Amino acid sequence: MNKIKPRTLSGFTELLPVQQVYFNDMAQKIREAFSLYGFTPLDTPLMDAAEIILAKGGGETEQQTYTLKKGDTDLAIRFDLTTPLAKYVALNYSRLTFPFRRFEIGKAYRGERPQRGRFREFYQADIDIIGDGGLDILNDAEIPSALYRCFKSLGLERFEIRINNRKTLSGLYEILGISDKSTAVMRLVDKLDKIGVEKLAASLKDDLELSEMQVSKLIEFVTYKGDPFDILGKYQGQNGTFDMGADELLAVKQHLTGFGVPETNFKIDLSIARGLDYYTGTVYETCLLDHPEVGSICSGGRYDNLAGYYTDKNLPGVGISIGLSRLFYILQEQNMLNEAILSSPADVLVIPMTDDRSAAVALATTMREAGLRTQIYSEDKKFKVKVSYADKLKIPYVVFLGEDEIAQEKITVKDMDSGEQVTASPAVLIANIAEKVKSLRTEKPIKG
Repeated sequence: MNKIKPRTLSGFTELLPVQQVYFNDMAQKIREAFSLYGFTPLDTPLMDAAEIILAKGGGETEQQTYTLKKGDTDLAIRFDLTTPLAKYVALNYSRLTFPFRRFEIGKAYRGERPQRGRFREFYQADIDIIGDGGLDILNDAEIPSALYRCFKSLGLERFEIRINNRKTLSGLYEILGISDKSTAVMRLVDKLDKIGVEKLAASLKDDLELSEMQVSKLIEFVTYKGDPFDILGKYQGQNGTFDMGADELLAVKQHLTGFGVPETNFKIDLSIARGLDYYTGTVYETCLLDHPEVGSICSGGRYDNLAGYYTDKNLPGVGISIGLSRLFYILQEQNMLNEAILSSPADVLVIPMTDDRSAAVALATTMREAGLRTQIYSEDKKFKVKVSYADKLKIPYVVFLGEDEIAQEKITVKDMDSGEQVTASPAVLIANIAEKVKSLRTEKPIKG
């Protein structure tokens, strides 16, 4: 029989065991941080009817969506976590309590060209707050506040949450007389970091046929280096939409300070537009300050009507999405994962030194009841191989259980890091191991 060569599809990932430990630890820290803000966990279907998944699709999104057919049913695999949330809220409206706050960590799929940090199969970690008819601006500040706490819990220090409000941009376009080209202008402005000021100005003038005055004022606005509220003040009083956006930006800034987010980790950036058309107010992008070349690792914003494709009810919301697979890839690439983290599959390896394994089984059971992850090495191998097994897996403690230990009702514990070996009663050593393991588990997955 011909053997099939094992392979993983391009753009899909399979992590080695140690990498998976780091990834899982990051996901757990994110869950804990979001839970502190009162977000409830949600798990939506990976697949749904194509008309549900593609309701707000079209263009590139629809082309990248994986679809399949089962009998007469057209199915699609989710390309983000927002569309399933919209359907969930519309479907369960009468049973939900609003504002509805949820987080979800799950996989999404897009048939795009794989490249550095971008995959066809990837994890996202989303939080959203959905209102019923309205949603206070405080929520727009609480979202980045939760993100700040989340990143700090992971061990990240040098990151910046950049915030703008699309109402200021929409109002400015009305003031400049270019509102009929607002979508195209906004998409170009959103590429400022990638294409630079000169190319942006050229595209605005040549492709969109803006005047020199319009281009000059727009460039001045989105590249202003001073206090952003100075340039905002220059246009206030000329347009109601602009004024509303400026007031909301100020409120978000003030609330973020009240939530304890330092200005070293957030910034009002008037160039942030976000390419997606459904954002209507506050928008966010987050970058690693030491690695600007990787672009945004987290983005989101305010939208007026989350579930407009599924219901007539007005359900405004605000949310943000962490590209978890992308972030993990960058952290690995930049050697930012913390090697001190307890990445072994077990805290203790019990090595029985007698043919009768019953004492080892009883000891392992006691250790597991004490909360220690415990393995028994029962294979018929040389002693050196058994110890090497623990060393390769970075299991911090090895317990030797021979005839002498069993007769004396003691165990011998070896600290694999220091090499120190101690023989004493099981109760004393188990308590000692548990205390040391607890301290190891407090390590954050990312180097500061």
